[in-house]
Amino acid sequence: MNKAITDGLIFMPPAFEMGLDVWSSGDGTPGSPTYAGSPNAALVPADQDFSGCLELIKTTSTVKLRHMGDTPILPGCYLRIRARVKAMSGNLPAVRIAAWAGGAGNAHVAGVVEAGPTVQLTAYGKVETVEAIVGTGARGGVDMSWGTAALFGHFGLDLTGLNGGVVRIDDIEIEDVTSVFLRDLIDWVDVRDYGATGNGVTNDSAAFEAADAAAFASGRSVLVSAGTYLLDADVTFEAPARFEGTVTMPVNRRLSLTRSFDLPTYAAAFGSEEEGFKRAFQALLNFVDHDSLDLCGRRVEVTAPIDMQAAVNNKTSFATRRVIRNGQLDVVDGPAWAPTIVTSQASYNPANEKVLSGVVNIANVPVGSQVTGTGVGREVYVTAVNLGAGTLTLSQPLYGASGTQVYTFTRFKYVLDFAGFSALSKMILSEVEIQCNGYASGIMLPVSGSLFQLRDCFITRPKNRGITSIGDGCQGMLIDRCNFASDESGLRSQDRISIALNANANDVKIRDCRAQQFRHFAVLGGNGNLIVGNHWFQGDTEVDGLRLPGLIIAGTDVKTTITGNYIDNCSIEWTNEYESDPSFANQYSFGGLTVTGNTFTASDVAPWFAFLVVKPYGPGHFLRGVNISGNVFKALQGAIDRVDAVDTTFAPLTCNSMRNVTVEANSFTAVTQPIANPVFLPFDQTTAATVWTVNPGPYLPFGGWARNVESLVAEGMIAGPANERRGDMPYVEVEQGAAKQNVTVNWAAASKGRIHLKVRMDNPD
Repeated sequence: MNKAITDGLIFMPPAFEMGLDVWSSGDGTPGSPTYAGSPNAALVPADQDFSGCLELIKTTSTVKLRHMGDTPILPGCYLRIRARVKAMSGNLPAVRIAAWAGGAGNAHVAGVVEAGPTVQLTAYGKVETVEAIVGTGARGGVDMSWGTAALFGHFGLDLTGLNGGVVRIDDIEIEDVTSVFLRDLIDWVDVRDYGATGNGVTNDSAAFEAADAAAFASGRSVLVSAGTYLLDADVTFEAPARFEGTVTMPVNRRLSLTRSFDLPTYAAAFGSEEEGFKRAFQALLNFVDHDSLDLCGRRVEVTAPIDMQAAVNNKTSFATRRVIRNGQLDVVDGPAWAPTIVTSQASYNPANEKVLSGVVNIANVPVGSQVTGTGVGREVYVTAVNLGAGTLTLSQPLYGASGTQVYTFTRFKYVLDFAGFSALSKMILSEVEIQCNGYASGIMLPVSGSLFQLRDCFITRPKNRGITSIGDGCQGMLIDRCNFASDESGLRSQDRISIALNANANDVKIRDCRAQQFRHFAVLGGNGNLIVGNHWFQGDTEVDGLRLPGLIIAGTDVKTTITGNYIDNCSIEWTNEYESDPSFANQYSFGGLTVTGNTFTASDVAPWFAFLVVKPYGPGHFLRGVNISGNVFKALQGAIDRVDAVDTTFAPLTCNSMRNVTVEANSFTAVTQPIANPVFLPFDQTTAATVWTVNPGPYLPFGGWARNVESLVAEGMIAGPANERRGDMPYVEVEQGAAKQNVTVNWAAASKGRIHLKVRMDNPD
């Protein structure tokens, strides 16, 4: 590339024979003395080595020769100044290319190198070539790097050394040698051409911005050539970028690559995929002109938890849709993943149900710690720490912790930790695998926010947790087509500690996911959930083994639908462990749950195992508005007694308050006692009696009483002792017997025969 041709610029100064009035013995600036008429300068029209030349007598310590014309200095353009000289007589001086750097307003640019390498003349008549290269960039081979402040130069040479010598100088040549530095990359603009030093100390931000402006204006791309560049300001590239060198930036500065916004480019820029990921996420939340960060299928080795808010640094809340997609985060073992465990005394007052007060050693309790202790439900976390007040805010109330006790606070370490955000909404992970490798947990959600989404993602082998919600950041959470694989497949179900996910807020949708052999698949504390089309399984190889809950619904009036799932070797457990007073008072009791169209399977389990378990944490509770229909229940390698159970560890259900419970059209295989409500059953009375006692109790779900008879129909003739026909209408009495699960049919006279009854364990609303 030759600027003199392509841009119409003239770099070459005129020959000496055109006149010495444009050649200065000073700096070459306007008004400086010229060699026209000078007694120590003469034109030599013919020389055996030079066709025409200038002869100078060295009379001072430094004899200057400068062209008075303004030779332009363009960013990205490199000029070579060359002269051939020879000594004729007298002392032998030294020669060097020299110049004067000019900037805006014809001001001198101070602090730049204005002389090239020195050549010592060693013999008379011997032609020596002196040269130097000048340009804006601090490149290897550039003798005079002037940066972007220099706009032009006055070029020539200096004679130094001993006085008294006579030297002849051929016409000075200035040529464009940009192509030497740009090689074949004509479409790239190098940041060094705009003054970047790449020494890791000098702030190169302005040079980066200038290079980008030039590249963007000309439709080219930016090249960050080899070196380490300190950027101590926010830098935005509007042009595409390529990094051979790396950059360093303070945490409060950001690099926005608007046309090369992907992980490979950021990894190249910062010399590390891990740091590149953080910096790219920082840019993503600072409006880098993209809604998604493409990991481009790259595997990022993660050596420590990534504090996502600290990576952004300037934001604690964000509510615009952003996506991280298409890659893998692979945990590397190290001490950074060890959970922080703190034990501390604290007090709990149910009247202030989400606060622990008087917390000893509170400064050591991190936000996001799981709380364990007497009367603490599963998956309760610290949402906020108030050092001044000595209080901790909790994600959920405690069901039985009134008073003072010692609690344990365990802060698991997560690959992606969003807990530093006070509010974060519409954050999406798509086609991302988090390989925890048994060392780390997966994702901690922000304290608050909505519509956090995972789709087509894998969370593989988390040590403790897959996805953790410590507050309301799970509101409306969407988890679609994701796979959760435990690190504890080889353990008995009761020995496992890992949980795939939990949620505290409402409207969570978990659809078409697969979860393998965790202690629990999901612990849901909110309402309005949809659990659709998933497969979670928790079996082990133990004979007659224990099976733990796969799905825990920790609320009463839950408005939750569980449909079309494959529920394998685990149960659905329904509790109210997130109530500070779990006794029934004036709140809604257990209701709003629909369980339809699911396949339940268990293999080699103890016969008392049940797929559906209700566990009240206080007395007085009952079922109201529950639908369990169209499910398939199947046991393999041994039968189970029944599919339903009430865990009475704390309290039984109150059966005389049951309302609107539907259990019908279910299929039972290797289940000793099917259930239904209403239950339709025949009854045969073979000897005449006035009172027939019918026991539908085993069929009634969750230990319900026989509270209503919807219908009674005789099959065939009802007869007396002598087989005479009876025509009277019997009446029924419900809630009979010690367990109140019997119905008596009362006749006017002793009768026998067959009847069909439809009995309910509830009353309609």
